[in-house]
Amino acid sequence: MLLSDVLINIGLGLCLGTIGGLFGIGGGLIAIPMLGVLFGLDQHVAQGTALVMVVPNVMLALWRYNQRNRINWRWGSTLAASGFIWALVTANIAATLPSNVMRWLFVGFLLALAAYNGWRLYRPALAGAAQREPSIGQLTVLGTFSGMAGGLFGVGAAVIATPVLTSLFGMTQVVAQGLSLVMALPSTGVTLATFAAHGQVEWGMGLALACGGLLSISWGVRIAHALPDTLLRSLFCGFLLFCAAGLAWQ
Repeated sequence: MLLSDVLINIGLGLCLGTIGGLFGIGGGLIAIPMLGVLFGLDQHVAQGTALVMVVPNVMLALWRYNQRNRINWRWGSTLAASGFIWALVTANIAATLPSNVMRWLFVGFLLALAAYNGWRLYRPALAGAAQREPSIGQLTVLGTFSGMAGGLFGVGAAVIATPVLTSLFGMTQVVAQGLSLVMALPSTGVTLATFAAHGQVEWGMGLALACGGLLSISWGVRIAHALPDTLLRSLFCGFLLFCAAGLAWQ
């Protein structure tokens, strides 16, 4: 890889890291369509390469979120355990599916998430529900479905868990994003290992993206804690639509 390519990838990682910190998702959702559109990577390689950046970004974002708003580790570990098991199963399935099928499944996934988050913006009674403690069973179910999405798409565990935690249990956006990061870390780690085992990772590009992301993700976390909750949710919804449009255009 040429030095100019490395610098471009680090710059792209800076942008993606900020977005990952802002929404608590590691930057992978936008990295995947960008890697496909800008660099011509097929869906599997784009997902695998994005995960090289996502895993360290999630680790740093998790630390920063915990510094600013202490995470309930009992809840987080329940989400993480169930998410890890199902991510392992679905990641092995995803690695063998045709690339075009994977891409359109991902587009549909993003559109469904955007529709759900958009609907919540017009349902203040749901979005502002009184906070209540989730049960272990509820967290296990949520971790299962989130982990399945994370294994199938390489990313996605956090974007499922975050709106469910805010709408059903009345958590604020930043608290939900912190818990989602706890769950996403083992899921993204096992998914990266699975895609790497199938030779579906561009390591040089992924490591350059990771360097840029690690430099900027803390900035995204600071912005997230400074924004009003409703605005952060609106930006998150628009972000999902943008990612879906990028993949569909590819």
